[in-house]
Amino acid sequence: MLYSDRKIVKLYTPLDGKVLANLKAGDEVLLTGEIFTARDQAHKRLVELIGKNLKLPLDLKNKIIYYCGPTKTAPGRVIGSCGPTTSSRMDKFTAALLSVGLKGMIGKGRRSEEVRQLIKKYKAVYFLATGGAGAFLSKRVVSAKPILFKELGPEAIYKLQVKDFPLIVSIDTKGIDIFSH
Repeated sequence: MLYSDRKIVKLYTPLDGKVLANLKAGDEVLLTGEIFTARDQAHKRLVELIGKNLKLPLDLKNKIIYYCGPTKTAPGRVIGSCGPTTSSRMDKFTAALLSVGLKGMIGKGRRSEEVRQLIKKYKAVYFLATGGAGAFLSKRVVSAKPILFKELGPEAIYKLQVKDFPLIVSIDTKGIDIFSH
């Protein structure tokens, strides 16, 4: 049953396939480790490189992409507000990124049936972050550094170190989706 064994799971990066296989849709997760932010334009550029069979400038194997574009950082802060963006906008890029080893995605909202099937095929996980809570989520970011496509400003790819970043498993490795149950 979907919510019967609800638990809080401490999860660390890089992601481990055995650990991911034990996650269930509806599980609450506290994520610690390295994640990368990427929104539409960064996704487009990564997928173009994959399409040209070029080596990606960052290794996505067993990594997580957070669909987020941080706001300007206030003095004395590590990062500005960093809430999730609508995940369905990234659906058209998901197959290519999963094919190169991406194992986790963080965003908000439903994913398409095609993406749900891809998550199941690649034994990946889609996590939900609470929309509208970007200022709260920023307090879980230990460090933030733009590393790729810096000319995109807030849509650049940032490397974040997070500690106990609160998430919910939306689609697990078996393809079970909390929006469908």
